[in-house]
Amino acid sequence: MNRLSRERSPYLLQHADNPVDWFPWGDEAFARARLENKPIFLSIGYSTCHWCHVMAHESFELAEIGRLLNDRFVSIKVDREERPDVDRVYMAFVQATTGSGGWPMSVWLTPDLKPFYGGTYFPPVSRWGRPGFTEILQEIARAWAQDCGQIAGSAESIINQLRSLEQPGAAPAVPGADALARTVQQFREAFDARHGGFGSAPKFPRPSELLFLLREHARTGNVDALDMALRTLRAMALGGMRDQIGGGFHRYSVDAAWRVPHFEKMLYDQAQLALAFIEAALASGEQFFAAVAGDTLQYVLRDMTDPAGGFYSAEDADSLPPELAGAAGGDGAAPRHEAEGAFYLWGARDVDALLGADAAVVKLRFGIEAGGNAPADPHQEFAGRNLLYVAHAIDEIVARTGTTAEEVAATLVRGRSRMFEARCQRPRPRRDDKVLTAWNGLMIGALSRMARLASGRDESRGASAPYLLAAARGATFVRERLWVAGTQTLLRRYRGGHAEIEAYAEDYACLIFGLIELFQADASPAWLEWAIELQHRQDELFWDDAGGGWFSTTGRDPSVLLRMKEDYDGAEPTASSMSVMNLLMLSHLVDEPAWSVRIEKTLRLFGTRLERMGRAVPMMAAALSTEMAGLQQIVIAIPAAAGSPEETALVREVAGRYLPFTIALTLTPERRAALAARLPMIAAMQPVGGGAAAYLCRNFTCRPPVTTPEDLAAALAV
Repeated sequence: MNRLSRERSPYLLQHADNPVDWFPWGDEAFARARLENKPIFLSIGYSTCHWCHVMAHESFELAEIGRLLNDRFVSIKVDREERPDVDRVYMAFVQATTGSGGWPMSVWLTPDLKPFYGGTYFPPVSRWGRPGFTEILQEIARAWAQDCGQIAGSAESIINQLRSLEQPGAAPAVPGADALARTVQQFREAFDARHGGFGSAPKFPRPSELLFLLREHARTGNVDALDMALRTLRAMALGGMRDQIGGGFHRYSVDAAWRVPHFEKMLYDQAQLALAFIEAALASGEQFFAAVAGDTLQYVLRDMTDPAGGFYSAEDADSLPPELAGAAGGDGAAPRHEAEGAFYLWGARDVDALLGADAAVVKLRFGIEAGGNAPADPHQEFAGRNLLYVAHAIDEIVARTGTTAEEVAATLVRGRSRMFEARCQRPRPRRDDKVLTAWNGLMIGALSRMARLASGRDESRGASAPYLLAAARGATFVRERLWVAGTQTLLRRYRGGHAEIEAYAEDYACLIFGLIELFQADASPAWLEWAIELQHRQDELFWDDAGGGWFSTTGRDPSVLLRMKEDYDGAEPTASSMSVMNLLMLSHLVDEPAWSVRIEKTLRLFGTRLERMGRAVPMMAAALSTEMAGLQQIVIAIPAAAGSPEETALVREVAGRYLPFTIALTLTPERRAALAARLPMIAAMQPVGGGAAAYLCRNFTCRPPVTTPEDLAAALAV
């Protein structure tokens, strides 16, 4: 066992038995490197990363490589999900020097933490056009021994260049509608009209792109923007990137057609994709999108939720094939025969044996072939197996089988259920059970939004209750375990009874987002008050008053060489993009002039990017779209005896519409009284004639109340 055995990160614990004398990121490792004048080998990854596992098995588990690392280097392991601040610094270096990046990330540093060589995955010996890890270690050790001074000088120059890479200066004014129109056109030019999505393989889900396009459709009526979003979401949902049996989405598609996934499942993908599917359901009126969102969230509630209410981070791509189940170890280490996707792949004969007479329909539906439908892969892990995707529509199956649509649908429900039960008997992929604040904030928001969608489609509101309860439990989990109220300190990670690592700007921004959504779902004053408190604290710690926007870190950790401000909305939106959207919402609830200044200043900071390449910052573009559309408030005041037909009709009228530029609240007399001090405008919003009434407001000025869904629909159409 090495030092990582004392850590709590599942990723670091996976390497606790390596022959490498790993250190966690910290002063002990830095001091050893300085004392012995050794270069640092820094390896960054995360627990569900397939190629991280590959490099571990090929290199870090080998005694000879362990000896080389231990003799000539100080080796440090970092979980990028726990320490995104460290990851961003060295990813910036790797991308600047190699033109690409990814994980596992391998970087060599001087003892004072300055990088001088790096890359991603390296095979143990040279192959596939990649230099071998052993050869790289030997060459770097030789070069360091011969002239460490020259290497240190070069590293100093590199870090100074990275420090000098600044964002363009702020634009003189907030960009206008033309910038948003150009951004839509950029998406149109990159759109894959055949398969959906943008660009070619591999295809990564980037939900903020779709949220932007849906908002531009809502703001301008642009049908093309709606079409691109819906076609992309439909393709994802029908393809192999979606788990057709258990729900949820895999990390990305290896191919352009969304057929072949990389099998890990990340919480942030489930949350953001659920949000996108919910908005697509409202924008299109199609139940299909709502069903996918619900299926995705049910997966999270079933498999990714802590008993106390928090949400786990991820599930692995790799697992033990069923035929090797007896070889699984009990120590948490990765079995040597794990294979990517083993939990999710099917053989045609297995399906026949399991489903009997139902097998033919199920095989047609999911493209299951006798010889397997999976593409060839270098390790033959997919050979003869089937990746499930929706190969045939119901009406096509009806035509082929001579049955009815109802019979086909019933067969598919039975088949999917039995396949799910059978799959549950297989060795599961490992789960990363740490709870991250930022990702939990996104999931709280998605569940809250689903609760509101369900309330618009179910007269009893029974369908919304599980989602609302899960969102509230998730928020309570974070508040009780990751928020130190006395010092106003938010923490990043919770696992095994321990909360650690001070939160980053993204943690604050995503949690505030989730709380704003939760407040709209149940109107508890506690969620609004906490969101405001967190926003003040985020501004205090991360706001850049000189340039605008929010830094990712506080800048207080001297081991993090660069204080960065993210400017690309990738798999997760930047803290600045999320925060502008949050402040747009909060400033239409609470009159705080400083927030309007921060919105304007940040939109100007990102102005050049929005004008020239809005595709790079789609969530910031969505915030600009929101700013240009202007927000309205809808308050439904209900009498003490909730649940009347009039109240239900008004709630459904709002919840069933796509209103992305709206803050909507349903208030009982008790809620209204509790909120009146913070939101004075609502004090006068009373039920009318003993029944529910809806108030529509802009800029804290309200129109006369309406009491029927017909009048509310007419008011919303204005």
